[in-house]
Amino acid sequence: MIVTTKQLFAHAYGKYAIGAYNINNLEQTMGLFEGNVRSKAPFIVQLSKGARNYTHKLMLEAMMQTADKIFPEAVFAVHLDHGDEKTCMDCIASGVYSSVMIDASAFPYEENVAITKRVVDAAHAKGIVVEAELGQLKGVEEDVTAAEHVYTKPEEVVDFVSKTGCDSLACAIGTSHGAFKFSGDQKLRYDILEEIQKKLPGFPLVMHGSSSVPPGEVARINAAGGAIKGAKGVDATQFLGAAKRGVTKINIDTDGRLVWTRVHREFFRDKPEKFDLRDPGKIFMKEYADFIYEKNCLLGSAYQVDDARAFIEKNK
Repeated sequence: MIVTTKQLFAHAYGKYAIGAYNINNLEQTMGLFEGNVRSKAPFIVQLSKGARNYTHKLMLEAMMQTADKIFPEAVFAVHLDHGDEKTCMDCIASGVYSSVMIDASAFPYEENVAITKRVVDAAHAKGIVVEAELGQLKGVEEDVTAAEHVYTKPEEVVDFVSKTGCDSLACAIGTSHGAFKFSGDQKLRYDILEEIQKKLPGFPLVMHGSSSVPPGEVARINAAGGAIKGAKGVDATQFLGAAKRGVTKINIDTDGRLVWTRVHREFFRDKPEKFDLRDPGKIFMKEYADFIYEKNCLLGSAYQVDDARAFIEKNK
């Protein structure tokens, strides 16, 4: 059942966080759905601008619609991750996405407000909800680059939300995107988060760049020929602490890529005579499903799907 992130957040707020997982292809999609169904967790499928270019946008959209039929027990949102205005408008028009993120955080404040407001108006006209970003995470995400953290200013959040009408807000509180995931300086600024929650009580907040970068995964990748150095991510035991402070959505992408890399490096190292791409693909789908199950337990979303479904049906 495809729902909006707003519906998911209303059930989760203050209790647990929804896992938002990026996918790019079939194997990730199958592993993602199997892991969420097994853990009985509501979830968010994230399709980025890069994913839409890698696997054609129509193919990805068709995969989401097909997955909804194959996994009728799943309760999930289809979300555009880090979209620019043009991509947001395209996704709004597609009829597949239930949520879009407009990331105009690289622009000056007033321009961020204006761009976000245009996207919100277009999305709300079609019953689609919008995530916006205020502040910038260190690192690289799609076309947006920040050399340092630009923390969200709590004094700006009420003005931003009231002017734009966005439905959730991605906050910069110390997590990082992309290659900076491996710099080892991940520190969650709970003080900023608490100030934002005080100013926006009950309003859904979003935490990006939240992969944990498990040392065991990195070690196995390096043992199989990889060269990932100094890897360190967010302490996953902090997820529930963030959830209690208003974070209802936690984005996890890098960790899934590590699972993919580890499975394929080890498979072809141990079986150099193999060439059938389905062989490591089968292993990855199971390993990714296991990974999703474990993450949902840490997020507190595991075994919440029945209550979430009933809550959504009751409040339609």
